[in-house]
Amino acid sequence: MEDDSPEIIVRCCTVFHVFTAATLLRQAVPSVFVSETKLLAHIQLKPSSIPILCVEDDETYLRLRKAVLAQAGYIVFSATTPSEAMEILGKTPISLVLSDHMLRGTTGTALAKEMKKIKPDVPIVLYSGAVPETMQHIDGFINKSEPIPSFLAMVREFVRRYCE
Repeated sequence: MEDDSPEIIVRCCTVFHVFTAATLLRQAVPSVFVSETKLLAHIQLKPSSIPILCVEDDETYLRLRKAVLAQAGYIVFSATTPSEAMEILGKTPISLVLSDHMLRGTTGTALAKEMKKIKPDVPIVLYSGAVPETMQHIDGFINKSEPIPSFLAMVREFVRRYCE
């Protein structure tokens, strides 16, 4: 059976815009199913298969960030709570942690301090809308407004610098 639904391509620059475009398109044309994954499929990415832990308490943003990184070839583990992140870090070979700064009950910098006690050599990069007051225990920062290609280039640079 052929798919008669129209092909709709939406160009998006950031993960947030991918989510927004998909949501608005679903509202405007409810009969057309558009997934974030389908939107992300139009982005050309280079695989690398490095294990990354994403920590984000907003499941929508976590799912989108995970999709972008997985599409780029990274092995992505995800956590929605600091305790879940600590458990994954303790049991899994992680090469890079990408964490939101404002988490329920704590901050990314406080979580980084605890993570460094377990695995001091694993780089921790904050992915947030605002630079934290201190960068202590943090190895880098990526602003959430970065376009997807810039976001991936920064992740690749952190991987190259710390993991290769």
